[in-house]
Amino acid sequence: MKQIAILGSTGSVGRDALAVAKELNGYCSIYCIAANTNWRLLLEQINEYKPAKAVVIDKSAYSELKRSLGSSRISTELFCGVDAVKDIITSKEVDIVLSAVAGASGLPFSIATLKAGKRLALANKESLVIAGGLLTQLANKHNGEIIPIDSEHSALFQAIRSGSKNEVKKIFLTASGGPFRKYSIEQLKTATREEALRHPVWNGMGRKITIDSATMMNKALEIVEAHWLFGLRHQQIEILVHPQSIVHSMVEFCDGSVIAQMGLPDMKLPIQYALTHPERMPNNVNHRLNLAEVGNLTFESPDYERFPALRLGYRAAENGGTMGAVMNAANEVAVGRFLDESVRFLDIVEITKD
Repeated sequence: MKQIAILGSTGSVGRDALAVAKELNGYCSIYCIAANTNWRLLLEQINEYKPAKAVVIDKSAYSELKRSLGSSRISTELFCGVDAVKDIITSKEVDIVLSAVAGASGLPFSIATLKAGKRLALANKESLVIAGGLLTQLANKHNGEIIPIDSEHSALFQAIRSGSKNEVKKIFLTASGGPFRKYSIEQLKTATREEALRHPVWNGMGRKITIDSATMMNKALEIVEAHWLFGLRHQQIEILVHPQSIVHSMVEFCDGSVIAQMGLPDMKLPIQYALTHPERMPNNVNHRLNLAEVGNLTFESPDYERFPALRLGYRAAENGGTMGAVMNAANEVAVGRFLDESVRFLDIVEITKD
């Protein structure tokens, strides 16, 4: 029985991870859940999933959670703070750490997990963008594993198994195109926060990643992520806009063969694979891919003039060093300002570039 810790359990990926782990009962057990401030949802999760341990990062949220539990007989032990998370995920009781923490704050947990020689099921792409070289070195040095949860990188991880890494000629990262795929630059100048938050395919994502999808900065980050995860040069990474979001990514091998990984847009599938790899296990997915129902699968090249964030991703992968970290930090600030409605949509990438 694998014991797992789910960091960011109150976010969209974290909630999906809990559902997957519950369904995999008998294969894995939820040992720890952790959240930043959302103590109310964490309390619900404690009651439903009954983990051995739960952590709240924020002190005031921790106090509220303790007060709400009162004299409850729940056996879950409560902890507070970043250090508590590190202590738990590096303990011998934990086998797999699933990190769904948003933004740069997930990096310390990724480092701690790999130093402890554990499997890191990683949804926190920012960790690799900021410190991909360090994380891959730690994984190699301490016999840790990085299994991506991003649907695109999970697809690549699976497709590359059809050959060997030195046989890979190039990869194709697919993108839905976001809510502004057909917008002109003039329309983008007046795009609103509400429009940017309406993703055409993926429902229930966090606000920050939804805005990143609208600017295509998410794809820029994924270029850097793929560079570090698979040891690829930036010239080997190509972006394709695929509005149906059925083909999650493709790998072209040296003989011209192209292997694609397909599936409905559902994060539960890459989450499950990250937990059970190298095995595949049956699940109770209600809707399975029916290509006859989908009908057409279309692909197009991205417009780099309308979505200049993509160029930043290629530059960061090419230059290495601290550029990925700087790009990520600047983007987080710019997205925050857009969500506060203090800058316009097109300002996001301009602020990040500067």
